[in-house]
Amino acid sequence: MSRTVPELRLSDFTGGDPGARARFRSDLFASLRRWGFVVLADHNVPTDLLDQAYAQSAALFRQPLAVKGALAGGLRGYTPFGAEHARDSRAPDLKEFWQIGREPSPEALAVEPLPPNVWPESPEGFRVTFEALYQGLDQTGRLLLAALAPSLDLPEDWFEDRVRHGPSILRLLHYPPVPADAPAGAVRSAAHEDINFLTILVAARGAGLQLLDRDGGWLAVETEPGKLIVDSGDMLARLTNGVIPATTHRVVNPDGPNVSRYSMPFFLHPHSDLSLDALPSCRSARPPLPPVTAGDFLAERLREIGLG
Repeated sequence: MSRTVPELRLSDFTGGDPGARARFRSDLFASLRRWGFVVLADHNVPTDLLDQAYAQSAALFRQPLAVKGALAGGLRGYTPFGAEHARDSRAPDLKEFWQIGREPSPEALAVEPLPPNVWPESPEGFRVTFEALYQGLDQTGRLLLAALAPSLDLPEDWFEDRVRHGPSILRLLHYPPVPADAPAGAVRSAAHEDINFLTILVAARGAGLQLLDRDGGWLAVETEPGKLIVDSGDMLARLTNGVIPATTHRVVNPDGPNVSRYSMPFFLHPHSDLSLDALPSCRSARPPLPPVTAGDFLAERLREIGLG
């Protein structure tokens, strides 16, 4: 059996013939069921935008802590090094990050109580770049959910109204060189599952991402710059009653040069009032968990990781 996360071409779904679209649907569902992960090539986000975003992210984090810290905004803007920890870990993650949410337009605010974004004055063009990246990754996630829906006995557009104005987050991550005085057992990102429906990760600048395979071994997840890595989160696992699992993953400390690592995950969330009760097509997979809304589930998980 292959020990490599499959790679699919999103263009097969968006521009392929009926056979290519059907294969993409089937392969996406199979990969998420087996791995909880898939690598995505030939997607809709321009490579030059990804390169520009990484350059601006690095420039942002090079600024003094006093500058970044003045732009902390709770779940928007800057979160300092060591503030977050995995749900089952007491040691802090060795990272700092910046979060960008959906712009709280009147249309979006009618559905979801979105807080305002925090935008830095520098680097120049930051807001333009990351609004474009947010929109591109949001579209990617909605396309993937449309591709998944028929495999769950749902209409292709079932997810659309449930995520269109959801509180999805683009997170810019910086893992600095691991400090000599790091707490015992602390790693860049301890083993965890994501909270949301899907995470769309722009291929990181630096190694370290690993998933926990079904046989209990850790497997590196790496791909070329310009591609996307997608994984399924706890909310999708709960909605599908475990048919699509949320796979445990982590970012380990470097075993080579102790240098910075940069990463940009987009966390695709449904509207807060959506019930995560198991879909009818998935209820026989195992005894369903008690119903909970996406908003209540998110609030509980944020408290567990030190952000709520």
